[in-house]
Amino acid sequence: MKRILSLLVVTAVFLSNFGLYAQDESAMQEEVVQEEVMQEQVMQEEVMDEEPAEANFTQELKNRFIEGGPGFMGIVLACLIFGLAIAIERIIYLNLATTNTQKLTEDVESALKSGGTEAAKEVCRNTSGPVASIFYQGLDRADDGVESAEKAVVAYGGVQMGQLEKNVSWISLFIALAPMLGFMGTVIGMIQAFDKIQAAGDMQPSLVAGGIKVALLTTVFGLVVAIILQIFYNYIIAKIDSIVNDMEDASITLIDILVAHKK
Repeated sequence: MKRILSLLVVTAVFLSNFGLYAQDESAMQEEVVQEEVMQEQVMQEEVMDEEPAEANFTQELKNRFIEGGPGFMGIVLACLIFGLAIAIERIIYLNLATTNTQKLTEDVESALKSGGTEAAKEVCRNTSGPVASIFYQGLDRADDGVESAEKAVVAYGGVQMGQLEKNVSWISLFIALAPMLGFMGTVIGMIQAFDKIQAAGDMQPSLVAGGIKVALLTTVFGLVVAIILQIFYNYIIAKIDSIVNDMEDASITLIDILVAHKK
């Protein structure tokens, strides 16, 4: 009888220890599962954080554009597109018009000494840019005297300056027009917001805030367009001034070369 009781006691202790061990093992498994879930969440958050900010910015810009209304926002966007098109065309033209004035002057002087006026004119024909065109006009009138050549250089220099400044005034127009259209959209949006308040018969903060936000978006977009175009405009003006300075300096040098050649 005692042996049976002893066996029962041992069995009960074994079963209790086994139950505790099973509980501990299940608890450990739950902790492991929770850790894996947390790691997956952290990895997902990291992937979301690593998404390009450019996509978020583009989506936000689209949303703001739609909120501002297609009317004035579309007109301001058209100002940006046309302004950028003209600016890019002018930048390409001015970069192609830039030449090595010092090298051209040396080549013209060398050709004038070795082959005369025709050889110097041939050098100018094979060189692109406004400076070479001015040189060609001056050399073409060189046989009529230095004064005639100087007048031709001055006159054709004005023509070349007009070519350099072609369509630049349109960029300045879009710079002034974009913020004014934005302000007009803001004023019209404010009027519409007050019309809604009058129709509702109550000064609700949400109604006022929504109307004002939509109205101010046109102003922000217009100012952004003006800033972008202003940067391109200043670069173009600086480039034109640089080319004009080279033209004036090269024209004086050409007259000096012709005077020395006549002697």
